[in-house]
Amino acid sequence: MTNSGSEDMESPSGEEGDREMEPQGGVAGWRAWLMAIRPRTLPAAVAPVVAGTGIAAGLGVADPAPAVAALLGALLLQVATNLANDYFDFAKGSDTEARVGPTRVVQAGILSPRSVLRATWGVLALATLVGGYLVWVGGWPILVVGLLALLCAVIYTGGPFPLAYHGLGDVFVFLFFGPVAVAGTYWVQARTFHWDLLVAGAGMGALVTAILVVNNLRDRETDMAAGKRTLAVRLGEMGTRVQYLLLVLLALACPVVGVAAWGWHPWVLVTLATVIPVARPLGTVFTYMDPRELNPVLGQTARAVTWYGALLAAGFVAGGMAGPEAVPDLRVPL
Repeated sequence: MTNSGSEDMESPSGEEGDREMEPQGGVAGWRAWLMAIRPRTLPAAVAPVVAGTGIAAGLGVADPAPAVAALLGALLLQVATNLANDYFDFAKGSDTEARVGPTRVVQAGILSPRSVLRATWGVLALATLVGGYLVWVGGWPILVVGLLALLCAVIYTGGPFPLAYHGLGDVFVFLFFGPVAVAGTYWVQARTFHWDLLVAGAGMGALVTAILVVNNLRDRETDMAAGKRTLAVRLGEMGTRVQYLLLVLLALACPVVGVAAWGWHPWVLVTLATVIPVARPLGTVFTYMDPRELNPVLGQTARAVTWYGALLAAGFVAGGMAGPEAVPDLRVPL
């Protein structure tokens, strides 16, 4: 996920930006890189894989090796996206001292732009290696998905048409952390596809997107000043608050739809317990007065995502099923 400030800054492609900088602010070594990878965002990568694996286990088709590879690949792509965001937001002048979110290592001078960019390419290279194994297991559908994921990790905030700067970040997050991640994780283990995987993925993607919505709601004013047209900027403050609510409601509705329309086992309704960890951040979204009050909401929403993915997986495992037998698999030759 990405954050931004407002003032224009010199591009890091210049002499000053390329010069290796000494760590600032008393942060160095592994602590600096831990800040750069943003550990609190990683549940967004883990939860969809857990959900997809739980569905596979519920149908009796779970396969440990592809499941672990899918998890590792998702984590690497999330880390690469975070590093790329840190670099490109600074390069575009949208991360400045005016930001109200957590520290960004390039803008703060903790790590140099060049080192973060190199790390981005390095992590993407590792993700490509993991992806190679998944393509070998899952065939051409995983190749297509993997190439798109690698591309979007960069163009989310980089390139001539960065998704996050044109209000498309929400769409990318919903698709790739929802239906694509859940169905893809199931596919590499079962080599089959069920249409109701998209229902499970939509619930997962909705709640992950809610993390981004909080982020962009907090940064709406500074993004607007920087010319960063996120969906929050386009919808306005109240519209974005309503968007958060609708995403939560969609996430909670999907298990109900699955049970009622697709024959999922009622055990899947345990996922509705996610309403407990999401209630507090939802209340803050509608009552906050200072954007800084939304910083804790990011972590709270991420915890709700973790609970949602775990409970959805547990529900399928407990129910001993992943989809209706009446719906045929769509099998693609490997």
